[in-house]
Amino acid sequence: MWQFHNPVNVIFGQGAITALTEQINGRSFALVTYDHPYFASLAVGIRESHSGCRVVLNQVSENPDISDMATICAAFSPYAAEVEVLVALGGGSVIDATKALAVAKTEPNHIRAVLTQGEKIIGTPLPIIAVPTTTGTGSEVTSWATIWDTSAGRKYSLVHPHLYPEVAICDPQLTYQLPVSLTIQTGLDALSHALESLWNKHRNPLSTQYAKRAIRLILKVLPKLKCEPTDSLLREQMMTASLLAGLAFSNTKTSIAHNISYAITIETGLAHGIACSFTLPAIVRSFANDDSDIADSLRSLFGTDLTDAACELEGWLAALGVATEPQCYGYSEERWQILVNDALSGERGKNFAGNSTTLLQSF
Repeated sequence: MWQFHNPVNVIFGQGAITALTEQINGRSFALVTYDHPYFASLAVGIRESHSGCRVVLNQVSENPDISDMATICAAFSPYAAEVEVLVALGGGSVIDATKALAVAKTEPNHIRAVLTQGEKIIGTPLPIIAVPTTTGTGSEVTSWATIWDTSAGRKYSLVHPHLYPEVAICDPQLTYQLPVSLTIQTGLDALSHALESLWNKHRNPLSTQYAKRAIRLILKVLPKLKCEPTDSLLREQMMTASLLAGLAFSNTKTSIAHNISYAITIETGLAHGIACSFTLPAIVRSFANDDSDIADSLRSLFGTDLTDAACELEGWLAALGVATEPQCYGYSEERWQILVNDALSGERGKNFAGNSTTLLQSF
């Protein structure tokens, strides 16, 4: 028996941002975004078009940190009593920070307690409309957020069914100005989301189909986008792939590649999309002698010889400028084995449905 659940209303297409008016539906709202000229311009347009915008909150940083919440909550506090819905305009960091704000509202200590002390009384989060501007996070269709505590060297997951956005407005036009480097990083994050949902203990037939469709699209489209970043069709296809990957892992969560990546990002500052993707070939290789449904799914994507497939995936990543050897990121063999062992015992690492011993031998 299996089940698949995702309550997010998805509106997708060129110019889909125009649906924001209908989705706000006359409610007062706070717009959460980045402090960046491009997003400031978008925010001005939204504010001028919607009299219900009470405040623009642009205090979000990349990889939102628990220490940021005091600043965001303070900026939100004067308008909190009026705001009925939060609009998240940006990448995964914005959407994740918006989810944290939806819980914290004016009390940063509350979200800190939820994250650090296992506080289960989240209350009733504010509703969220997610408008992604990158093609990788999937946060617009999940019920969780990643919040970091860099001072303590930790990463937290905020999880609650009420944190699914009401609606995800996916407009490829909003990604046209995404730099090539971020296009690659976020695209690799989406690839990891999709593959992680395949070798996951919580996989199901529907999540697998979403994942496989996403993987095929990303493998085809992302190298082309590197060379043709202004191509509108490629941008639309990449946003489709990111959405499909998000739908896949919205029901499985991530697995070992992500759990490995958290320590790497904390220790080295490596961008998340790179940190969670350079291990993917080794994980594929670990299924080379496997006869499970996971290996069957991988063979349907990469061919019958998964050892050769892993080599081809390494070459595909190399063409995008991504090295796949842990040593390239400063890890000795001994330190790497310790890191992977620790990751296997982590919350996401426990979702890995493959053989841990074989995985360790695959690097």
